Amino acid sequence: MAKFKLIISDPKSSKSQVIEVEGVKAQPLIGRKIGETVDGFLVGLSGQDLQITGGSDKDGIPMRFDIQGGVRVKAILSGGVGFHPQRRGERMRKLVRGNTITDEIVQVNMSILQKPIEKKPEEKKEEIKKPVEKVEKKVRKVKLEEKVKVEHKAPKTA
Repeated sequence: MAKFKLIISDPKSSKSQVIEVEGVKAQPLIGRKIGETVDGFLVGLSGQDLQITGGSDKDGIPMRFDIQGGVRVKAILSGGVGFHPQRRGERMRKLVRGNTITDEIVQVNMSILQKPIEKKPEEKKEEIKKPVEKVEKKVRKVKLEEKVKVEHKAPKTA
């Protein structure tokens, strides 16, 4: 049985909340990868989309987005998740986990995605009128240019 501790952060208010899910509610998260979007209904936050941003396993080993699968790997890191170098150019072989959520993951970090605000129908109509006006001006300009065209003939040389 899978059991996850979900840390859900809200970038708008800069606050986070912890939700624990297990059993049937945790199953839809297994197999998902870092960066994927999940419906908030699975967690109890209906009407919001959540993006998976990371996590860690039972031993505290962090997940990295650039390692495929759900395995533990000793990788040479020069920075980012799992290693923060003290000197310039420093690299180190560290144990990290892949980007896929498995049964061994205990903590999953998520962020609430902000949905774009939908405009009122009146505002949408105004947006449609603006390009039409631009096209009409161009058509008028082209018609005027056609009337003004005068053929230039080369002068005859004797």
